[in-house]
Amino acid sequence: MENIFTSILKGKVVIVGIGNIIRGDDGFGPALIEKLKNTAGVVCLDAGTAPENYLGKIVGENPDTILIVDAVCLDKNPGEYEILRGNDIEKYGFTTHDISPKMFIEYLQSQTKANIYMLGIQPENVFFGQGLSEKIKKAAEEIANLICL
Repeated sequence: MENIFTSILKGKVVIVGIGNIIRGDDGFGPALIEKLKNTAGVVCLDAGTAPENYLGKIVGENPDTILIVDAVCLDKNPGEYEILRGNDIEKYGFTTHDISPKMFIEYLQSQTKANIYMLGIQPENVFFGQGLSEKIKKAAEEIANLICL
């Protein structure tokens, strides 16, 4: 099976984890950032529930590739994930956060020359007070291993 991450993560890479760690699987973005934070050659940012507060930091890194990581309703089975691009990000992205994905991405496109992707994962639950489900934990481990290859 082809590793999709090796084909998109080119040049200087910034990975931005978005999510609320106290809302079950919505904490996927921050959880993946925690697993990746010491990956050589990759800048990892846990933007939590306020990715707009990290726009300056992302732009300041002068990235070639930006990968946004978030739990997204993809109409898939829990733990299944997909790499989204362009209009697909706007269609699916940032379901539980305040900022519009369109505005966020348009700003990054206007300030960088980076290729922008979103890694969306189908959550099992986004209930307050819940931790990550086993399916999301397993997917986070698998994805971290693929990115670190």
